[in-house]
Amino acid sequence: MNDDKEKLLAIDAIQKKLLGKKLTYPEVYAIMDEIAKEKLSDVLTTYFVASSFKEGYTSQELFFFTKAMVETGNKLKFKGIVADKHSVGGIAGTRTTMIIVPIIAAAGFKIPKISSRAITTPAGTADVMEAIASVEFTPKQIEKIVNEVGGCIAWNGKLGIAPADDIIIRVEEPLSFESFDKIIISVMAKKVAAGTTHLVLDIPIGKTAKIHRFSEGENVARKFENLAHHFGIKVICDVNETLEPAGRGIGPILEARDVLYVLEQKTDRPLRLEAKSLRLAGKLLDLCYKEKKISKNGEDEAKKILESGTALKKFQEIVKAQGGDHKITSDSLSLAKNKFDFCSSISGKIKDINNHNLNIVAKILGAPNDKKAGIYLLKKLDHSVNKNEPIFTLYSDDKYRLKEAEATLRNLPIFKIE
Repeated sequence: MNDDKEKLLAIDAIQKKLLGKKLTYPEVYAIMDEIAKEKLSDVLTTYFVASSFKEGYTSQELFFFTKAMVETGNKLKFKGIVADKHSVGGIAGTRTTMIIVPIIAAAGFKIPKISSRAITTPAGTADVMEAIASVEFTPKQIEKIVNEVGGCIAWNGKLGIAPADDIIIRVEEPLSFESFDKIIISVMAKKVAAGTTHLVLDIPIGKTAKIHRFSEGENVARKFENLAHHFGIKVICDVNETLEPAGRGIGPILEARDVLYVLEQKTDRPLRLEAKSLRLAGKLLDLCYKEKKISKNGEDEAKKILESGTALKKFQEIVKAQGGDHKITSDSLSLAKNKFDFCSSISGKIKDINNHNLNIVAKILGAPNDKKAGIYLLKKLDHSVNKNEPIFTLYSDDKYRLKEAEATLRNLPIFKIE
């Protein structure tokens, strides 16, 4: 089909979708191909993104869009079991991926983790990993790293995997929201293209998470399961209530430090982050063990790998393979030069954490572009605080941004204290 015809077919299909009509596979492919080749303007791409908000997609359209997104990009090829984990996200400071990947790789399974940059939070996994190692590789380089050390934590951008997705994300980013169906297509396309065979999905629920109610979470999980089945991927969905970050750091370097605290088994490590990582790693190992007919308990094995220091060693190997310092420790990370301890104006108990405001303030501080910018939570839900006691610390390399964040907190508080 010549270029003009392809473009006209794509535009007709977007019009059709805006009117709430169902699309055929050739129509869906035309849209994805035009977006992937950057031949559709951002305005037309935005119309397409908007078309999915109101009506969503049928299960057949979900399959078509995922397949077309995969077919219009590169694919990774691995032998045997290929494990993966994905979080639907929306809650900052919950960097479980960087703990799970080394645990799964140390258990002997391949885990090529292809991560995105931030969409709605102050840091995506790729932003956090980039603070300590390179995340931009070709498909051949990824295959080599994974075959050598068992896993990687890389960015999708240069891989050309589901390229339409990155362009759609770029269009969505200023709006800071995504439709559930679009999230499902985005996640599954990347998994299919990466050769994933076994997958654990983290679906956090909370009033300031992306998904607010359990019923919505269960619905998203069902759609994921149906789609995974179409592509022959075995999946476990973990729908869980998430009211606050599992870690304490918000922003690339601060989140990387939390990950290392857990891997190093430091006494003051964020235990919620550890517990969530072990639960998800355990579920993923259970799936892989079942496939191999190995009778081991996934979470027990994950715990052993973490507590023995094997996960830390594996993480350092992955960092080295990605061009970072293999001797990396939590102490070796340098923080932003400007910081400010934010103190409570009253005594009481922390009743609520507003994750939206947390994201906004961290972005004002410069995250994720300023890798050292962000917020470190000194207190969390249900903690008691005294008047004038520091409750979190703000970090930024730009002192003007620090001042702006301080001022913003008067109107957009992170904690509700009663």
